Amino acid sequence: MNKKTISLVIAGALILGAMAGGFSGFLVFYKLSGYSFSPNSALENIEGELGKLGIKTSDSENNNLDAHDRLVVAAVQKTSPAVVSIVITKDVPVIEQYYSDPFGDLPPEIREFFGYGFQIPQYKQNGTEKKEVGSGSGFIISSDGLILTNKHVVSDTEASYTVLVNDGNKYEAEVLARDPYNDLALIKIKASGLPTLTLADSDKIEIGQTVIAIGNALGEFKNTVSSGVVSGLSRNITASDSSSGTSERIDNVIQTDAAINPGNSGGPLLNLNGEVIGINTATVIQAQSIGFAIPINRAKKAIESYQKTGEIVSPYLGVRYVLINETIKTQNKLSVDYGAWIKKSSDNESAVLKDSPAEKAGIKEGDIILEIAGQKITQENTLSYYIGNYQVGEKASLKVLRDGQEVTLEVVFEERPNNF
Repeated sequence: MNKKTISLVIAGALILGAMAGGFSGFLVFYKLSGYSFSPNSALENIEGELGKLGIKTSDSENNNLDAHDRLVVAAVQKTSPAVVSIVITKDVPVIEQYYSDPFGDLPPEIREFFGYGFQIPQYKQNGTEKKEVGSGSGFIISSDGLILTNKHVVSDTEASYTVLVNDGNKYEAEVLARDPYNDLALIKIKASGLPTLTLADSDKIEIGQTVIAIGNALGEFKNTVSSGVVSGLSRNITASDSSSGTSERIDNVIQTDAAINPGNSGGPLLNLNGEVIGINTATVIQAQSIGFAIPINRAKKAIESYQKTGEIVSPYLGVRYVLINETIKTQNKLSVDYGAWIKKSSDNESAVLKDSPAEKAGIKEGDIILEIAGQKITQENTLSYYIGNYQVGEKASLKVLRDGQEVTLEVVFEERPNNF
């Protein structure tokens, strides 16, 4: 299958990129019956919680809404207080314009004779001023002010960040941790008694279920709400930040047709229970209604890592590989059409990093890792995705194809070094 190049906008930083794979021929459908709860019981549960807060969703003003619409309204009312806007400010140069005459040193009679009177604009820096340079979204996950957002929203170490909460209050934010290999970050404000969001299990979401995106759309419209469905799962994308020149591959993201606009980055993607299933991250700029969110279970790993170590650390195996498909199999005369083929990079970098967990486990160049902990490695479920589901220090068994024979190896994941 020919691969399409699809430009992406990382919502909130106007970031462009490309899909890492084909993006055609999949069916998007609406499947309300796919939920693990009935609309009526879910509505009763949410309305009961809202009632305790003094919020009414079933009075006469809502009698014209059907059960599905009331679920959406109830979920939005329940969660909006915990969704925040993040304003990015930075000292930028103040540029002044002035004009100079290149012939100003000539005698007046010569200037008058030739009619010289040019005024050429010139520019000079006159100090700096603090200006708003961008914005994004986030959501509160602990009542003492811990907020989850995207890394690219708070990636500038020279910028300062202000959080605007739903009640209109503003707080200066401290960036606690940036995930070096996933588009996630944790920030903190000095506050207490804040509303929080509940994190769901993103492994249980289904294609077709209704989702709600909330965020600071276009950096201007606070707590903008859009609704849609889960259009696809296990999408692999590569996005690059045009402002910093960096790029990042994000595996196994959620695809949704709920509108995700610039400024929505870091905001929650919710189910109808008002629980977070993902973090809004990117949208395709050549198409309508194609957006992406990082599954919340991945963020749970980052939060757990920070709570244990004071930073977000990532596990690694220490190999370079090519994902096998039918084309790779045919071109290289391999015996399988799936797995991770351990190979040197195009610039001849080693296939297995020295002193890495892979080397310690006995992995060799030319091996094909077929499974990790019994899970098959494919184009959709990559080796790096599975590794990301582990914590540093955890063990996993690998099924490896070597010289036509299957062998089982055990690996202990270590902290990923900065140079890999």
